[in-house]
Amino acid sequence: MTRTTTTSLADGREILYFDDAATADRAPESLADHRELPVRPDPGQLRFDALSREWVAVAAHRQSRTHLPPADQCPICPTTPANLTEIPAPDYDVAVFENRFPSLGPVTNEIPSAPGWGTSTPAVGRCEVVAFTPKHTGSFAELGWRRTRTVIDALAHRTEALSALPGIRQVFPFENRGAEIGVTLHHPHGQIYAYPYVTPRAAVLAAAAGAHFDALDGTATLAASVLQAERSDGSRMVLEGEHFSAYVPFAARWPLEVHLVPHRQVPDLAALTGAERDELAHLYPELLKRFDALYPTPTPYIAAWHQAPLEADMRRAGQLHLQLTSPRRAADKLKYLAGSEAAMGAFINDTTPESVATRLREVASEAVGHPAGIPTRTTLTPEGAPA
Repeated sequence: MTRTTTTSLADGREILYFDDAATADRAPESLADHRELPVRPDPGQLRFDALSREWVAVAAHRQSRTHLPPADQCPICPTTPANLTEIPAPDYDVAVFENRFPSLGPVTNEIPSAPGWGTSTPAVGRCEVVAFTPKHTGSFAELGWRRTRTVIDALAHRTEALSALPGIRQVFPFENRGAEIGVTLHHPHGQIYAYPYVTPRAAVLAAAAGAHFDALDGTATLAASVLQAERSDGSRMVLEGEHFSAYVPFAARWPLEVHLVPHRQVPDLAALTGAERDELAHLYPELLKRFDALYPTPTPYIAAWHQAPLEADMRRAGQLHLQLTSPRRAADKLKYLAGSEAAMGAFINDTTPESVATRLREVASEAVGHPAGIPTRTTLTPEGAPA
């Protein structure tokens, strides 16, 4: 079982260590942060866009954040005498800490409920960094089942804790992978944003889910209905397990896009059972390995955990799912969000979802270790129907 240790960094930021089941207890003195850090900066601003009725974070202090440092200066490697890092421990399994250069926070609070033109407020909320491994190189897909399971437990823990903070309306764990996506650190890591408002994309998804739920008198969620339709069609299915299935969506926006969806309605990662987390720790890296197997070089991606917002009317029909996307449309080509996408939000996809699903089925990785006792069915028939 994952063990959690909570302490503080030199400037008062919270840091949590999540240890694999077999890891020995850590000596408290080894977790002390001996750096001399400046006082934490004041938060940025949230400004309300009256034309779109959306909040925009203004965080100019992030201009000075660390950008692609050399390995011997990485801020999330374990601390050494020559490199005092954000993670004071000389070794760790998974570490989660408050971002030193946050877009939101560190204070959490309510924001104006009736904003208009000119409304601004401190950028309340919380931004955390999730270091997946003490190793500076590698990827999430290479963590192994046990460490992946620990990361899932860490994300579930933080989802539950952040959801309980005052003013938080949505918790969003994600990983940006690759310089093409805009990462500022090479070390394998993710992030968690806890927003004081419901983000625009989450609001759209919640409205559609709520309308579908109401139309069926609460008998089926939209996510469940879509999954059933995709499994019936079969041409875009990628893999199937006992608790999760993955498919390329019928109207995929990105050249590479896969949704990994639980078979039962759960609002967030914290609500997953132990058996569901066990299977997820197998299927999630499997999808990432398939993305990487498509081309000779690693594929940049965004792994976005869509969790139901905390508003009661949005949560009743919401369902957790992973949206894994990449702008890579060929070995040497990327999809850029140009005029139609950036200005109008109208996506034009350069690939067909069916062809992408076929390729992802064909490159099923052979290297994934499969822990005993985790039933998964990741083989599909040539026609694309679940085996």
